Amino acid sequence: MKIDKNIIKELTDYLNEFNLTEIEYTEKDTKIKVSKSTVSNSNQVVSSITPTPIIDSNKNKIVSGTKITSPIIGTAYHAPEPGAKNFVEVGKKIKKGDTIMIVEAMKTMNHVPSTADGVVKEICVKDGQPVEFGQTIIILD
Repeated sequence: MKIDKNIIKELTDYLNEFNLTEIEYTEKDTKIKVSKSTVSNSNQVVSSITPTPIIDSNKNKIVSGTKITSPIIGTAYHAPEPGAKNFVEVGKKIKKGDTIMIVEAMKTMNHVPSTADGVVKEICVKDGQPVEFGQTIIILD
């Protein structure tokens, strides 16, 4: 089997251009996967919390509360499907383990659970917005 190096080069360029960690290309019996680092393919998502003051870059002031961060890179969704009720809203009381958002990564919908009890103080990402690993997605009081 002859491998087309141009395809690998093009996939590598896409990794850099779109800041991806992995990309896969399939054509007939050929499957090419290019990645920057090893990523665990697990549906279990773990997010972290930090009960410390947070500097809000939009307003340049310190915001107190517990931040919940994105456990993976992907696209954040506030509801299970378009037009459905959002998982959380500002002012809503949530418990540890409640789904707060979905982060889609590589066509897999990963439910992100709350890692603490509290009242939603701020939702830091918009519906459909790309998120990075460790980016604050919700702040709890």
